[in-house]
Amino acid sequence: MARVISVEAERFPIAGTFTISRGSKTEAEVITCTISQDGHVGRGECVPYKRYGETMDGVHAAIEAMRGRIAGGIDRIALLDAMPAGAARNAIDCALWDLEAKISGIPAANAIWPAPLRPLETAYTLSLGEPSAMAAQASANASRPLLKVKIGGDNDIARIQAVRQAAPESRIILDANEGWTDDNIVANLAFAAEQDIALIEQPLPAGHDGILRHIAHPVPICADESVHEAKNLDLLVGLYDAVNIKLDKSGGLTAALVLRDRARELGFGVMVGCMVGTSLAMAPAVLLAQDADFVDLDGPLLLARDREPGLAYRGSLVSPPDRVLWG
Repeated sequence: MARVISVEAERFPIAGTFTISRGSKTEAEVITCTISQDGHVGRGECVPYKRYGETMDGVHAAIEAMRGRIAGGIDRIALLDAMPAGAARNAIDCALWDLEAKISGIPAANAIWPAPLRPLETAYTLSLGEPSAMAAQASANASRPLLKVKIGGDNDIARIQAVRQAAPESRIILDANEGWTDDNIVANLAFAAEQDIALIEQPLPAGHDGILRHIAHPVPICADESVHEAKNLDLLVGLYDAVNIKLDKSGGLTAALVLRDRARELGFGVMVGCMVGTSLAMAPAVLLAQDADFVDLDGPLLLARDREPGLAYRGSLVSPPDRVLWG
């Protein structure tokens, strides 16, 4: 029986406003790809990202352009050559993973992780704001073991200090989203080390980060915008200490697994992160993140409304997905 494909644009309200160095948003805009075959249904969700030149319409069209090949039975490996990395390929790839699992009756986890899946401790993200506002966010979440703090402005030392004072027991990741400069990075890194920061994500713009090879790393530095696929990794050796793997950047779980394995081979630490999406987008990433050094899969915690059924979160612990949701 031929496959039936549907593509749907959806919007989920964010609880409040989510702000990073590039701007603010009040809703998560996602695209869901659904592939049906022989009474079985597979789903994948992606988040188009303007930073990488993606739009809702463009990603929707890219998935639609693959309709004939999906209906014709293209598999996940062939998909890697048929489409570039990005959100559109992610939605199709994850839908195919889910469909395979539903047709075979074998959980997707069996092909990814040999041991029983475990709950993961995820970071919880604090939006960029004035130091006092960020301190209030940190204080409200000071019981969480791992906070991810959005920074990337002229007043970051004050922000770091305010958050650390408000959440003295939490481990902290700083995410600058390319917002630092060659002029302030050394001082910011030194202060972050004084404040016992665990990791710093993408302090400098992708492609303009060569100084990282020549300065001290008193806190480990993680590539985010600078890394998309495994073929990018060799160029990052000596610049970064870790890489943030996101399914929407790598173009799906299939490519993300290759990226993870190559990162380990090259000695990078591994973080598994996300865009702001629903539990459907997080579910395959929970499988990918089973052995990650840092996990940032809090997308549903930032939403006012998630999918039903969604992932189960208990505090900062996210449980593996129920197969009704995905996989």
